[in-house]
Amino acid sequence: MASYAIGDIQGCFGALKRLLAQIEFDAAKDRLWLTGDLVNRGPKSLEVLRWAYQYRDSITAVLGNHDLHLLALAAGVRDAKSKDTVDEVLEARDRNELLDWLRGRPFFFVEGGRAMVHAGLLPSWSVERAAQLARELEGELQGPRHKKALQAIYCGGSPEWSDALAPPERWCALANIFTRLRTCNLGGKPRYDFSGPLRQLPPGHVPWFAFPGRRSETHAMVCGHWAALGLHMEPGVVALDSGCVWGGALTALRLEDLEIFQESCAK
Repeated sequence: MASYAIGDIQGCFGALKRLLAQIEFDAAKDRLWLTGDLVNRGPKSLEVLRWAYQYRDSITAVLGNHDLHLLALAAGVRDAKSKDTVDEVLEARDRNELLDWLRGRPFFFVEGGRAMVHAGLLPSWSVERAAQLARELEGELQGPRHKKALQAIYCGGSPEWSDALAPPERWCALANIFTRLRTCNLGGKPRYDFSGPLRQLPPGHVPWFAFPGRRSETHAMVCGHWAALGLHMEPGVVALDSGCVWGGALTALRLEDLEIFQESCAK
């Protein structure tokens, strides 16, 4: 029995199949953690979703920004983008079953001394506080008012987080943090318009996980989202988006011993 965390798949089903073969994934005994962005930009989002749903009892997946975009498209609260590749999902006979499952995924997952999020956490949040806020947002997205929750998430702009923030800005701010955060300024305020490599960090900004005194340091963090960062490992943090959809690789991390496995998207 082994547990593996896999970075952003984004519809790259061929690379996923090769990676699963390489790690000899056995759904009867192994577990997979998926860092979000199962869909979009790659060619086979429908196949990825069907695979994830088939093996859902062995999979823990958190929601990413592309997953939310698909849910918003399906709900009619967001317009398609020219680079979207999710039409097959929206037209599939089993779309409702697949999308209901996707909408039920968490924004943040904690197990023992490890935690997983698609993008990041505010430096001021403890793991316990992040889990509480994630459950709050999940309750809205998974409930009967989920269309209103998606409208709130895409309310426009980037509301600054405060415990006193009220909906719809509250849901928008939380979704931005969990699914879009990469860097913060030295005051802990997120910046969402930077997606480049570390060497191009804007002045006065640091990766969210490198913020001094980050309160979530109590747990080993697994995340994705930052393709230009690539595979990044340091004590207490593993970032697994190695840019498969951009011609890079799809990465798996065996959680028990931190061994890395990769498959190129170019094959």
